[in-house]
Amino acid sequence: MNRTIAACAGLLLLAGASHASAADLPKLQFSHGDWEIACDNTRTCRAAGYYIGRSGEDDSESEPLAVSVLLTRKAGPNAPVQGEVQFGTYMDDDTAKSLPKTLAPTMKINGKAYGKLMVPEEDWTVGLSPAQTQALLAALTRVSKIEWTDGARTWRLSDAGAAAVLLKMDEFQGRIGTPGAVMRKGAKPESSVLPALAEPVVVVPALDDKAINLPKERIAALRKALQVDDETCTESTDSEGKPADISVSRLTGGKLLASMLCWRGAYNEGYAYWVVNANPPYAPQLVTTAGSEYEGGTISGSHKGRGLGDCWAYEAWTWDGRRFVQTSEGDTGDCRMVAPGGAWSLPVVVATVRKAGEAGGKAQP
Repeated sequence: MNRTIAACAGLLLLAGASHASAADLPKLQFSHGDWEIACDNTRTCRAAGYYIGRSGEDDSESEPLAVSVLLTRKAGPNAPVQGEVQFGTYMDDDTAKSLPKTLAPTMKINGKAYGKLMVPEEDWTVGLSPAQTQALLAALTRVSKIEWTDGARTWRLSDAGAAAVLLKMDEFQGRIGTPGAVMRKGAKPESSVLPALAEPVVVVPALDDKAINLPKERIAALRKALQVDDETCTESTDSEGKPADISVSRLTGGKLLASMLCWRGAYNEGYAYWVVNANPPYAPQLVTTAGSEYEGGTISGSHKGRGLGDCWAYEAWTWDGRRFVQTSEGDTGDCRMVAPGGAWSLPVVVATVRKAGEAGGKAQP
């Protein structure tokens, strides 16, 4: 993906993944122009498009107003496309103060109006009606002028790259040549479309995940077993050259979880996590070198794509009683200053995590 977040945090997460990754599941990440798409392991696809930046056609000196659209489509025959639009909130104070309490822009495509939106200031995000979504999809298959305007302000959406991204969506969901395809419609029956896949369920056994204190000699032996070197972890020692602290939590089945600081960047850091035997030989199994925290049986990793914090990458791994299973992976969209933390959640791995004893929750034997 041609985005800052992919070049920074995304690569770190990818490098840190181990045997617990979900590489065998169907998923897709692709971007082109001002559009990107992420499809997850249930075959749900989310395509996001962004505003037009300053160009030769724009004679004004003002910055373009940030806007983004999310198009979500679940897998399966006759599944509709759902549209949402988000108006930028990562803005300077003067721009923010000039906005009314509720935006009421009119959606226009090539000068034709398609109704007003009522956008509350709580999140500046609103759903598009089915008619508006269909009009938008039709416009994105060709060169179009797409905008929302309230008279005083205009937000313009780019169509650059949209056709390529929507074609990827059709391909991933097996819609090419069917009446429901966006880009390449045909007469193939809708029954030929790939079905949705069930979201995996991971059940966490009862855990006391508070850190435990091991004797110094056992920590020394564990550190030796982990075989951490400068290639695995660039921050395995502190500023004085002393080994970084190792934290240990108890899992189930005679296993422990060991972790230590692994690397630091300009605005990110990552911890390495290993599953080890409770007693020697420890036989460490690396889960990731890009973790951020551990709680309730889940290791989570979250990293900025850049210092501004307008785009993040995230992953999670959850203990099922035998191993850590990847239960989350994705990012929050392009680094476009649309919203603090990112415009959308664009997962490629999703799962339902339950505790043993909850409805439908049965721990692994």
